[in-house]
Amino acid sequence: MLPIGLNHMTVPRLSALDVLDMAVSLGCAGVELRNDLDKPLFDGADAAEFGASAKQAGLRIFALAEVKAFNANPKDNRAAATALIKAAVACGAEGVALIPMVSDKTIPRDQQRAALRLALKELQPILTDHQMIGLIEPLGFVQSSLRHKDDVVAVLDEMDRPACFALIHDTFHHHLAGDTMIYPDLTAILHISGVTDTQPNTDQMTDAHRVLVDSADRLGNIAQLRSFQAAGFAGPASFEAFAPEIHDMTNPATALAGSIAFITSQLTETSAGAMG
Repeated sequence: MLPIGLNHMTVPRLSALDVLDMAVSLGCAGVELRNDLDKPLFDGADAAEFGASAKQAGLRIFALAEVKAFNANPKDNRAAATALIKAAVACGAEGVALIPMVSDKTIPRDQQRAALRLALKELQPILTDHQMIGLIEPLGFVQSSLRHKDDVVAVLDEMDRPACFALIHDTFHHHLAGDTMIYPDLTAILHISGVTDTQPNTDQMTDAHRVLVDSADRLGNIAQLRSFQAAGFAGPASFEAFAPEIHDMTNPATALAGSIAFITSQLTETSAGAMG
């Protein structure tokens, strides 16, 4: 079974310390914290102190999010990226999430690769100097400025796959992009969320549709997770739900425990079948 993570976006009403407590209660291996909620990162607490609290709780900090629109005007983003990277070092996080810009128009894939190339070359020395991993997360929206993992891999291959970069595989965005390839050897984290609403077609799906994973999921989460598990992937699968009804839950721990139990049963069943 893959280690489970809890992204603060799933329970944004909780304080950062309460996220740690919930992660422990759910048997999670670690957490992801964010700077894009309506509160400061770590609720304004000292990064090193928060890192010590996570370590004391037996939890890893898988990532801090996010360097927003990292592939747009990368020189202008340098200060914000450096600040987040330093916070990640201070708290003991394993990576920082690099999130591409969503445009108001469709961007040709050759332009997407060109922008990515420039951004990664700008970030590489900063990440290397701080011994930090930049976690690149393509967004599957039609107007995303970095939509496909294939393009990321092509650029990383051109750069001889620097150790300071890895992929985030998001099951929602993988489905939206229509991607078929997965890259377990280049992936550090899986982001998991489901869509159970039967109304939207794929191009109409938004973050507001992203709920917890259950048997009604339309994104093929279990199939994606099984593919990673079969490839020997050992990284975490971290819950990242954006839907308002998830954020408004009065008892998110119970709902999360149910989703974890469902996912675990499906993946355990696959493992047992493989051994048989």
